[in-house]
Amino acid sequence: MHLTLFLAFGAVAVAGAINLLAQTHPINSALSLIAVMAALAGEYLLLGAEFVAAVQVIVYAGAIMVLFVFVIMLLNAGVEEHTKGSRVAILLGVPGMLLGSILVAWVVLRHSGTGSVAIGALPGDPRTIGQLLFHDFLLPFEITSVLILIAIMGAVVLASKPQAVQKGRDH
Repeated sequence: MHLTLFLAFGAVAVAGAINLLAQTHPINSALSLIAVMAALAGEYLLLGAEFVAAVQVIVYAGAIMVLFVFVIMLLNAGVEEHTKGSRVAILLGVPGMLLGSILVAWVVLRHSGTGSVAIGALPGDPRTIGQLLFHDFLLPFEITSVLILIAIMGAVVLASKPQAVQKGRDH
């Protein structure tokens, strides 16, 4: 049963990722990314990481995706143009992607630990994660929030109309 659900969530994640790349409108791409995040949360639930699944839904599928949609709407992004692509990207990118995929598959199959681990045997309870996040790694956590604030301010500046800036200079 777990294997069936794992494969189903994996198929949803892969289909959402392919749809994310195939879409021409940025809002549809963001919605596909939300589907990928939800499928990953399901995978985490199956692996016994309930806290990580909740964080995945609340933080990534919730807050971060709302920020993405907000920036897309603020920038008034329309349908994007698709080009045929460059020859260099096709000649080097496709073989590079295939080689990288084979290498990752080989490493995963060769060096992965296939032994089962009991649920709760690994560290990761909310108390330990909270201690690490708000005590040991407080500075990087706060720096991340400042960087997100700077990104939002940059999006607002980029989305502002040049005419409004010119009117301010004339006065």
